[in-house]
Amino acid sequence: MMKFRFVIVFISILFFTTACQTIKNKTDEAAEKENQKYGLFVGGDVNKMKLELGAPTEDIINSTGNEVLIYKTKKYGLPCERRFEVNANGTIIAFSSSGCF
Repeated sequence: MMKFRFVIVFISILFFTTACQTIKNKTDEAAEKENQKYGLFVGGDVNKMKLELGAPTEDIINSTGNEVLIYKTKKYGLPCERRFEVNANGTIIAFSSSGCF
């Protein structure tokens, strides 16, 4: 009876570990696609990006004097934030995202 219980616990742990790894792999893959898609804007004109994405939720000036455009959305009730840093020439110089998949 003790061996049977051990086998059940072992199989359960193995199943949950595999399931968690699968979820992590899928979210990592989605995040990579996100970064590839929006990373293409880096080096481009801010006006082209605004035409495609619309008006930002917020815009701020960072400590280096560059404008940071922030796009906030929700997917499945989870907040997503995309930030684009724009220099004085109107060129996007950086992109980052948080919580997006």
